Amino acid sequence: MARSALDELSESGAFVRTASTFRNLITRVPNSPFPAESGRYHLYISYACPWASRCLAYLKIKGLDKAISFTSVKPKWERTKDTDEHMGWVFPASDTEEPGAGSDPLNGAKSIRELYELASSDYSGKYTVPVLWDKKLKTIVNNESSEIIRMFNTEFNDVAENPSLDLYPPHLQALINEINDWIYSGINNGVYKCGFAKQQEPYDEAVKSLYESLDKCEEILSKQRFLCGNTLTEVDIRLFVTLIRFDEVYAVHFKCNKKLLREYPNLFDYTKDIFQVPGMSSTVNMEHIKKHYYGSHPSINPYGIIPQGPDIDFSAPHDTERFST
Repeated sequence: MARSALDELSESGAFVRTASTFRNLITRVPNSPFPAESGRYHLYISYACPWASRCLAYLKIKGLDKAISFTSVKPKWERTKDTDEHMGWVFPASDTEEPGAGSDPLNGAKSIRELYELASSDYSGKYTVPVLWDKKLKTIVNNESSEIIRMFNTEFNDVAENPSLDLYPPHLQALINEINDWIYSGINNGVYKCGFAKQQEPYDEAVKSLYESLDKCEEILSKQRFLCGNTLTEVDIRLFVTLIRFDEVYAVHFKCNKKLLREYPNLFDYTKDIFQVPGMSSTVNMEHIKKHYYGSHPSINPYGIIPQGPDIDFSAPHDTERFST
């Protein structure tokens, strides 16, 4: 049976995310089945999805636009097949139907589900983005964002316009891995554990963990520009995609309203700082973000009403440069 994230609940009513399934790696090593070739791969994303957005962020800030093409789906989930009730990511019928979204230029697929079925006829998991597609072999290379960003960071440096940018430098890898663990559990996935909970107790536990993690970030960022010091790293991009959606969506839709991002002075400045990194702002489509969340989860927002605010200006000045002097 076709599933989505809304189906991932434990008996206690807690949200439990399942692992991604396509886990091949693109490498620069000789005779790799998936070599790092310019023009060979295509990234399918949704601007609404934080996991996909962090892959697009890497593509932009590493300067891989000419080496790896990408397409965004429509923001709001729709029926993916006439034969069942599954709701998921679909492509527009034309490139003018939904600004920012495009029809599938490679396979003519109507949905992300079709891509998964092209890659594996007996696939039975979720039909998620991102999807990193091999044009030559006509299959999915990888659908795990944490692995895709690592590939984009190093394996395409021969064709990247910004090859010197290393967001996972060897001397910081242990620290990055450590911070990633609690950022993912408490914040990245934590907002979903709040929003998709169907019982009070798992919601309460998720909110507690979320705000403990946000408070921890706020404390770290009172002393330094980024989470691993004064250098932008992978963990910052991974946190950013959640923070940029926080006040606009998660505070309302996922009931994460104990404290807003704007009430954390260091985290708010930090989010503006990363948004203003060249290439990053183009990865944030707030219209798609709000259309998706408020329009795709009828069990949470049955009438699909999209709140008008708060329309935060992330291009406004910030004070993080004080750490660079």
